[in-house]
Amino acid sequence: MLVIVTENVPPRLRGRLAVWLLEIRAGVYIGNPSKRLREFIWHQVREGLDDGNAVMAWTTNTESGYDFETLGANRRIPVDFDGLRLVTFLPPDTPGDAL
Repeated sequence: MLVIVTENVPPRLRGRLAVWLLEIRAGVYIGNPSKRLREFIWHQVREGLDDGNAVMAWTTNTESGYDFETLGANRRIPVDFDGLRLVTFLPPDTPGDAL
């Protein structure tokens, strides 16, 4: 199983993703492609992302049963904690911090 969630991406990228995956909500795509096709799709996301962001999660043979990758600016940052992939959050941007 593969899930890709996109935010603020160009319509052309959304159309490309819809060729291989089912868009079940705006910007949320699911499917069951091979590893090779998954890597090709992620390359397409990387090339067409512009100023948006995306996350891709897929089932794999790990302790958690899944793995994921992210692209673009987002407060959620993946970290490796003793071989387990977790997510940490950056502090929110506040107007007075840009000095």
